[in-house]
Amino acid sequence: MLPITRSLAIFDVGQTVHIVLEPSVHKGMPHPRFHGKTGKVVERRGRSYLLQVREGDARKLIISRPEHLKAQTQ
Repeated sequence: MLPITRSLAIFDVGQTVHIVLEPSVHKGMPHPRFHGKTGKVVERRGRSYLLQVREGDARKLIISRPEHLKAQTQ
């Protein structure tokens, strides 16, 4: 089972996060090709976050819920 703190996590705009897919929660899950990628939080949309991720030379915007995100430690 998923700890409730993962669902209630709050990320600030500009914070760097890792996309780690949580298979027990399907809602708000980004595409599996982004698993393991790192991006920056651009904005918050409802319960989800809009992330900017680099894939090659392209920059892509991804919507994900906090269960699938992990804050980068410095």
